[in-house]
Amino acid sequence: MDTSLIRSDDYITLWGIIVVWASVSIYLEQKFKWAGRISGAIIALIGAIILSNTGVIPTESPVYDAVWSFIIPLAIPLLLFHVNFKKILNESGRLLIIFLLSSIGTVVGTILSFFLFKDHIPYLDKIGGMMSGSYVGGGVNFAAMAAKFDAPGEMVSATVVADNLMMALYFVILMLIPSLNFFKKRFNHPHVLAVESSKNINDNETLAENFWKRSEISLKDIALSIGTAFFLVIISFKLAGYFGSIIPNGENVSFLFNLLN
Repeated sequence: MDTSLIRSDDYITLWGIIVVWASVSIYLEQKFKWAGRISGAIIALIGAIILSNTGVIPTESPVYDAVWSFIIPLAIPLLLFHVNFKKILNESGRLLIIFLLSSIGTVVGTILSFFLFKDHIPYLDKIGGMMSGSYVGGGVNFAAMAAKFDAPGEMVSATVVADNLMMALYFVILMLIPSLNFFKKRFNHPHVLAVESSKNINDNETLAENFWKRSEISLKDIALSIGTAFFLVIISFKLAGYFGSIIPNGENVSFLFNLLN
């Protein structure tokens, strides 16, 4: 039951709020130095947290599902078009080690939290599995864990709200860290240093405004970029569906045996 001012099925209004507030956040980031220091992404997250926790917008809606299911998959190839893949391959080993260490930390933290709070929070064994799966592999893992543990619906909903709130705060902190002088003095960021050292920055211009300055782009560029992104997403979804059909769901089935046969 919707208790928010804007209902979860009011799609046009929710899409409008998402797009308008994202636009406002980008504008603030590029026009005001205080906003540039904390970034437009943080401003957008803070606004979403306030709107959802004050009952203006719902915490769940098919609109949000569409963002995760379609918009983000399309955004990923668009972001990767200007990525140096050679550099990624050279650094992937270190990133893999970091990911594995963080995954181990997540599991250890989940186990410790269970023993600390098991007498105070019901279904904590199920919640722990769902949350640790989410933090290691995202929302897909969360849904898989919820289905595997056959968790009560109201508990899943409450966990989703808590998960989204904590992850929003976590992302705010992560994106705020690079803008703090304490970390700037101790850890170099080559992209920020390159922008800050640019001779094209004037006193009335923020770093974000300089980085996202106008550049020539044609209708053909837009069409090719969006078309290629859609093509890659289609291929990815089809491949995911194919592998999902051949990977067994049973607990005592050998995946390798199925591939060989």
